[in-house]
Amino acid sequence: MIIRKLRLQQGWSQEQLAEMSGLSIRTVQRIERGQKPGLESLKSLAAVFETTVAELQQESDMDMHHDEKIPSTTTVTLTKDEESVIQQVKEIKGFYSHLITYVLVMSGLLILNLLTEPSELWVVWPAFGWGIGIISHACSVFEWVNFFGPDWEKKQIEKRLGRKL
Repeated sequence: MIIRKLRLQQGWSQEQLAEMSGLSIRTVQRIERGQKPGLESLKSLAAVFETTVAELQQESDMDMHHDEKIPSTTTVTLTKDEESVIQQVKEIKGFYSHLITYVLVMSGLLILNLLTEPSELWVVWPAFGWGIGIISHACSVFEWVNFFGPDWEKKQIEKRLGRKL
């Protein structure tokens, strides 16, 4: 997680970090996902970020033991805003992945429909049904319509705790 944070603070893409450190993009992606980097990779990243291998290893070790609540001596941590933005970007990525899957599957079904029974377009029904799911996902991710947003959650929590707003 520290590698991602340091990279984002510099405004670099994963490709740029890979090029500057001499690592492959895939290696950078794996490290950012939590895979433990090798010593040579750590040395390369420490040189690029102008920090020590020990500091990068401390954070890496802290991430591995995060569930065990081992305190960190490293000063680099994610703020609530950074965690929120990272989560939002993951949700947007998930939506686009969902949309691409929809387009590919519906294209395949359309071809299958046209090859097997061109006189009847049955493919519109799954496209319509799944399309509703895509629209719902988009509304949630991009917060166009937010029926179950933070305000709703707060009201439900207060209601269940027996408190008045």
